[in-house]
Amino acid sequence: MQENFEIEAVSRSDQGKGASRRLRREGLVPGIIYGGGKDPQMFATKHNELIQHLDHEAFYSHILTVKLDGKAQKVVLKDLQRHPAKPFVMHVDLLRVAASDRIKMHVPLHFINESTAPGVKAGGQVSHMVNDVEIICAARDLPEFIEVDMGQMDVGDALHLSDIKPPKGVELIALTHGDVAVQDVTVVSIHTARGTDGDEEEGEEGETAGE
Repeated sequence: MQENFEIEAVSRSDQGKGASRRLRREGLVPGIIYGGGKDPQMFATKHNELIQHLDHEAFYSHILTVKLDGKAQKVVLKDLQRHPAKPFVMHVDLLRVAASDRIKMHVPLHFINESTAPGVKAGGQVSHMVNDVEIICAARDLPEFIEVDMGQMDVGDALHLSDIKPPKGVELIALTHGDVAVQDVTVVSIHTARGTDGDEEEGEEGETAGE
């Protein structure tokens, strides 16, 4: 089920670090909306409400609605600045989008059928090397995530970026720009769990030597 996210925001005119600090003391997060052939707009939104949105994975790869002074705009999250030591959001950047706009975004990978993969059932260990990918697509085609099906993987198998099947209209940037042979990295693999075969062999050798 696709989530619908709305950000309530109010315009702000004060600029600078001092103004931003005052907003944060009031429980607000400063931000900016840009793009779409319009002038940038500075805004502030409630920190507690933004944090609730950020708890949802889909928020980071979703077309959002920001209501700035009551007027709705479609946007995507482009940048988020967090405090290095405290659980605070310092600033948020939003990019205006229209349905036909081509945008670049990072979307998470969801690994499905992992527990039923033959290699996992045989005791193999799973290694996830890539958890999200950068894509390019029309805003209307933006997926919240991309599935990676592990259902047929056995011990010793690996899936590469080129094995991922993105939805229609979605391209993986790594495979459309530059040297594909270099960019076609391993996404997930199943290998023999450490210590299993080796420990058994050492144990047998030890018993023989002891005898």
